[in-house]
Amino acid sequence: MSDAEEIGEAVARTVRSLRSAHGWSMDQLAARAGVSKGVLVALEQGRGNPNLGTLIRISEALGVALTRLVQVEAEPAVRLFPPERQVALWHGPAGGMGTLLGGSDPRPSIELWKWELLPGEPHPSDAHTPGTREILYVEEGDLTLTVDGTPLVVAAGSAAVFAGDRPHAYANHGEVPCRYVLAVMDLLASC
Repeated sequence: MSDAEEIGEAVARTVRSLRSAHGWSMDQLAARAGVSKGVLVALEQGRGNPNLGTLIRISEALGVALTRLVQVEAEPAVRLFPPERQVALWHGPAGGMGTLLGGSDPRPSIELWKWELLPGEPHPSDAHTPGTREILYVEEGDLTLTVDGTPLVVAAGSAAVFAGDRPHAYANHGEVPCRYVLAVMDLLASC
């Protein structure tokens, strides 16, 4: 395969993947990028030979650098986050901890967290970007989840899904540690 063919395949694969991740149809991406649907169809099928201006408009519409569109190496099917890459980003006043286990990029993205709140510990959170959703699963203890000022106790073994783009907070009002896993999904990409 020639260099031009490899780049064409990389562009096709990346544009298809990013467009799908945004939840956009071909018509929507074509309109956002200011290109014809025919150009986009050819590009996504690896048949096109787009000029630099077209590639720049498409990369801007998708919110990625041009280099992201033309990188020949495919993203690995699996990205591993070993313990040394997991980062404790929150430390509570009583010794609790919030650890980012792993995440995806580009946007829309998902983050996976492991949390421990010790008895009496709160963890307030500002509203995230519009479209953000969160899902959590309580492994041990009881978690008080407050969204838009309304508290709800989520007991061990239960899960909750909520709008992370609203003010929310987590707290352990119990007498034992509360351990839970949390996924934060940024469903809308910046436009």
